Amino acid sequence: MTRFADAAGRLAGVAGWLLGWRPDEFWRATPAELACVLRAAVGEDGPEGGVDGAELQRLMGVMPDVSIPFGLSEVEAGH
Repeated sequence: MTRFADAAGRLAGVAGWLLGWRPDEFWRATPAELACVLRAAVGEDGPEGGVDGAELQRLMGVMPDVSIPFGLSEVEAGH
């Protein structure tokens, strides 16, 4: 059990540092999702030509950034 806890702690740290994930985001991700995102982050798995402007605009429309007032959680802010 200690080996699992140590490995999970290291992966959670990497996910937080490299991906900006909070602990709840790490624990909700499946191992396959984490592996896929980490491969993409280090450049091992991704689109050959990158993302063009039209695709970027589409993605921004589907997943817009949301500003949350300082001191409020996402739930309190209604997001």
